[in-house]
Amino acid sequence: MTDFDLILFDCDGVLVDSEILAAEVGADVLVRAGVPITAQEICQDYAGMEWQAIIRELENRHQVSVPETLFAESNRLLDQVLATQLEAVEGAAELLDALRGQRCICSNSSSPRLTLELQRTGLDHFFSPHIYSAVDLGPGRTKPQPDIYLHGAAQFDADPARCLVVEDSVHGVTAARRAGMQVIGFTGARHSYQGHGERLCEAGAAQIADTMPALQALLREHGLT
Repeated sequence: MTDFDLILFDCDGVLVDSEILAAEVGADVLVRAGVPITAQEICQDYAGMEWQAIIRELENRHQVSVPETLFAESNRLLDQVLATQLEAVEGAAELLDALRGQRCICSNSSSPRLTLELQRTGLDHFFSPHIYSAVDLGPGRTKPQPDIYLHGAAQFDADPARCLVVEDSVHGVTAARRAGMQVIGFTGARHSYQGHGERLCEAGAAQIADTMPALQALLREHGLT
């Protein structure tokens, strides 16, 4: 008997090690556009946010105007990098192979980006067809709004109180808690930073795993592996 009926995974920074690549690409194009920022700052302050929301916040913070073409350029460059450099978070395939019960992905990334990432890393078969993008739900429904997690639960007719989420960002943890779900914070990808786990706990994560084996041990406690 498991403690939960459904486990919902964020994708970027939990299953695939994409956040560090996105931060490096983002910092490069932003600096060229006149915004002083580093990849580390993006990881620490903006992980889990939509790129357009990050740009709006940086424009307000630095009183600069970012070219409208920057969003498309950064997406194009990131897709190139992901297609050639992206790897699964170490141990992700082994954990998913051992996982018992129902599972899905709930992400702020677009469906085409999720397809690219999961096919590149070979993780798609662990979830297909239960791979959900908050972008597909419509404007204003991405994390930290709870909509994508509630949508994922609804596909399985699962009670949110019986759902467990694995998240790496404050925005994601906030979304899951707003949905009434329990959360394990994950800090095992390369974009993690000092104090990462503490920030996830402050946002509402009940437990922290800093590696996939540590995550698997926590899931085993709940009867999920």
